[in-house]
Amino acid sequence: MKRLLIPVLLLLALPVRAEDVVSGLGQDVIEITSNYTGSNIVVFGTVEQSGALAGRDIVIVVRGPGSDMIVRRRDRIAGVWINRAAAKLEGMPAYYYLASTQPLAKVATPDVMARYGIGMEGLEPTAISSHHDTRPFRDAALRQLARRGLYREAPGSIDFLSENLFRTHVPVPADVPRGQYNVEVYLFRDGDVVSAQSTPLFIDQTGIERRMFNFAHNNPFGYGLATVFMALLMGWLSSLLFRQQA
Repeated sequence: MKRLLIPVLLLLALPVRAEDVVSGLGQDVIEITSNYTGSNIVVFGTVEQSGALAGRDIVIVVRGPGSDMIVRRRDRIAGVWINRAAAKLEGMPAYYYLASTQPLAKVATPDVMARYGIGMEGLEPTAISSHHDTRPFRDAALRQLARRGLYREAPGSIDFLSENLFRTHVPVPADVPRGQYNVEVYLFRDGDVVSAQSTPLFIDQTGIERRMFNFAHNNPFGYGLATVFMALLMGWLSSLLFRQQA
C-alpha cells in the first residue's frame, strides 16, 4: 500500500495544465533607407492551454543592441556653463520599449521585475567608469533617451483580440541604431513568470546607405579623403554657378 501511495502523491503534485506563450513578429527585418522616417512593428501571440483570465498579464520588452554612453554633468562657473564631471555607461541598450497589459506595479513586485530586467527603473549598465556617484548620470541618460523616443514604457497598450490572442504595436523611430534587437514576451500569472519567449529582430541599412556605412567603417582614411574631395568639388561648382550669374 505504501508503494502505491508515493506515485499517487507525485501525480497529484504535478500541474494538470501548464500555460505557455507563443509569439511572433509582423516583420523580423527592418530595412533603413535614405527616406526612412520611422515605422511600427506588430508583436502578436497566443496563450496556449490558458486557465482563468484573472491574474494573467502579458509584458513585451524590445531591447536594442548594447552600447556605451558617455554622460557629462555641466556646472556653472563664473557665469559660464562647462563640463566638469562625466561617467561612461557600458552595455546599456540603445533602444528599450516596454508594453504591458497594465502598469508594472500591478503585474508583479519590483524584485520579480528586477530578476528578469523588466522596466526602465531596473536597467543597469554592465559597467560604469566614473569617480562620482553614478546614479545621477544613469538617471540623466534615461531621461535623455526617453526624450528622444528611444526609451519608453506603454502600460495598457496590449490588446487581447480574443481570450487567448493578443497584439501590440511597437514604434521604431527613424534614428534607432542598427543591429540585432530582442523581442521578449513574458506571461505572468499571479505575479510570477510562467512562460517567456524571445525573438530576434534585425534593423539594418540597405542600398547606397549600407555601402557608404561599410566604406566609412572599413576604410575610414579613404572615407575621410573622399569627403574632403566632395566638399572641394561642391565648393568649386558653387563658385562656377555664382560667376555665371554675375
